[in-house]
Amino acid sequence: MQDFLIVGGGVIGMMTALQLADAGHSVALVERGQCGREASWAGGGIVSPLYPWRYSKAISALSSWSEGRYPELAGRLLEETGIDPEYRQKGLLYLRVEDVDIALAWARDVAKPLARIDAERLYAKEPNAAPGFDGALWMPTLGSIRNPRLGQALRARLLQMPTVNLHEQCEVSALIREGDAIRGVATPQGAIRAGHTVVCAGAWSRALLAEIGVELPVRPVKGQMILFKAPPGLIERVVLKDGRYVIPRGDGRVLAGSTLEEVGFDKQTTGEAYASLRASALSIVPALADCPVEHHWAGLRPGSPDGVPMIGAVAAFEGLHVNAGHYRNGLVLAPAATRLLVDQLIGCEPIVDPRPYLPGSCPPHSERPAG
Repeated sequence: MQDFLIVGGGVIGMMTALQLADAGHSVALVERGQCGREASWAGGGIVSPLYPWRYSKAISALSSWSEGRYPELAGRLLEETGIDPEYRQKGLLYLRVEDVDIALAWARDVAKPLARIDAERLYAKEPNAAPGFDGALWMPTLGSIRNPRLGQALRARLLQMPTVNLHEQCEVSALIREGDAIRGVATPQGAIRAGHTVVCAGAWSRALLAEIGVELPVRPVKGQMILFKAPPGLIERVVLKDGRYVIPRGDGRVLAGSTLEEVGFDKQTTGEAYASLRASALSIVPALADCPVEHHWAGLRPGSPDGVPMIGAVAAFEGLHVNAGHYRNGLVLAPAATRLLVDQLIGCEPIVDPRPYLPGSCPPHSERPAG
């Protein structure tokens, strides 16, 4: 029997497995497809909430802790696997922000470098940004990571670790219940047992837990994105306008996203979204009109009340834990969200107060966060 079993092989599940294995524990990770190929692959990789001043303190606490961990994590994974997650700290430009005063006040309160810059500085940083803006907000410390490669690197590292067993193409049919305890999962390939089971299955977490009578307010929220094949240097940093963004990669490619669609578990792409995303991207960088769109895809975010993830023990069952509901900020919050749970699992002092994230602490419904 393993010490820990993790359901879900996204970035949250894989980082949890990595940290538990680093601490000397045996870990089984069960993924119905291939690790890192769902929401973790589909996102953009910005290592910050889009408009961080519009989020609650619970999200800010996790995102602040996480942001500084990505350079170290990316370097470690490159050294250990040869796969570069391509962490880039080039900053972010905010165009046409309505609540500038609130943003600047937030930055002062949390000691975050965020400044209003004029048009000359804006176009010095991004000459190919759309003309006509009289300035922007500038956050120099913001980074981005190439999330598909982050997933590949995490998976490769786990495959190297002798205390980790990956069970891919292995769908969980049920949690194994023994009285008031959960002792692993049943799968078509057989039972996998563990002392502790951690559900990190993103938008699919709710259905699994509902089978044992646990209500988790997580729902799928579709997001569509497109990828331009652009020449290197067309744009160097993340630029955000009216809730849409462009993200450059090291090879010149530019991601544009994203939509927010309440359509259940539908992952189909649509022509309407394609046209809207392309128009938004061109309104930020007009020269993208000359660049072909290489790819158009959709993913399912795990939406939750106020976007606050549920992290911790499920009180009704011994040995059952959850880390789900990160909404638009799975990659943003992953280092802190996984560390917070692992600290509790192995008896360390939590990095932040765990109470706001405990399953059952979120209201049943609430306004969704802006941005």
